[in-house]
Amino acid sequence: MVWAGLSIRVVQQFQRGVVFRFGRVREEVRKPGLVALMPIADRLRRVNVQIVTMPIPAQEGITRDNVTVRVDAVVYFQVQDPVKATVNVQDYNFAISQVAQTSLRSIIGKSELDDLLANREPINQGLELMIDSPALGWGIQIDRVEIKDVALPESMKRSIARQAEAERERRARIITADGEYQASERLSEAAAVMSATPAALQLRLLQTVVEVAAEKNSTLVLPFPVELLRFLDSATESQQRDLLAAAAVAAAAKSAEEAVESGEVPEPELDREQSKHELPPLEEVLSRSPLEGGDREGGRVESDGNDGPEEHTEPGSTS
Repeated sequence: MVWAGLSIRVVQQFQRGVVFRFGRVREEVRKPGLVALMPIADRLRRVNVQIVTMPIPAQEGITRDNVTVRVDAVVYFQVQDPVKATVNVQDYNFAISQVAQTSLRSIIGKSELDDLLANREPINQGLELMIDSPALGWGIQIDRVEIKDVALPESMKRSIARQAEAERERRARIITADGEYQASERLSEAAAVMSATPAALQLRLLQTVVEVAAEKNSTLVLPFPVELLRFLDSATESQQRDLLAAAAVAAAAKSAEEAVESGEVPEPELDREQSKHELPPLEEVLSRSPLEGGDREGGRVESDGNDGPEEHTEPGSTS
């Protein structure tokens, strides 16, 4: 029984056994289960082959664009060759931790801040390659490496916040300007349509009034067309000119009347058209005697102021 207890060992499912016989490693790796050993000659060392999660302490460094940051990461690795992991390195966990820290500081100096914040996938792959190179000789396979957190100084955080705010403001202004440009194109098309049909503009005005009145406002502001203002202004100017001309004519007529009444200026002659004698009708001219034509001027008989008929004497007779 004592001999059997000294020669039998148990290897767990997540372990592999490395046997040393008289100090020399055996190439055969013992699988999980019962393992028979030679008493006194053999020594068994169990190696964990599970995936190990190792956090990398935060490393402070300066990026390529001269920004001081603190970056921490995590490494996932697994033992692929228990013999190398036991023989080639004293403590593979400590070795992986140190290589990961130095590789992280190196990758920080080669990267820019924007890449550390927004484009971490290439950095993770580069960090994995840097750690995996020495780990292959130790029988360790690096499964993956991830950057967990990037700590920035407070001043840099404020600068990034201002930059983000300015970028948002720029996008908002561009969107607003684009909207105004599209609206101006639509308005120009609408103005071209309304110019062909002036009634459409009036209907649009009435619709706007209805929309404003639906809000139950006590004050209603109506837009006044500029063309109407110009028309009223021109009409007012023409009326003023007409009134001034009429006042000037009335003043001239009044001054002329006053001059006539005072005897300073003779009365103006009648209009040529009014001073002309009216022609008598044709029947009256034909009914008259030829001798009467010389005593009448313009078809009218001159009178000496007597109301009675004028006497005519024949030639050669005495009155």
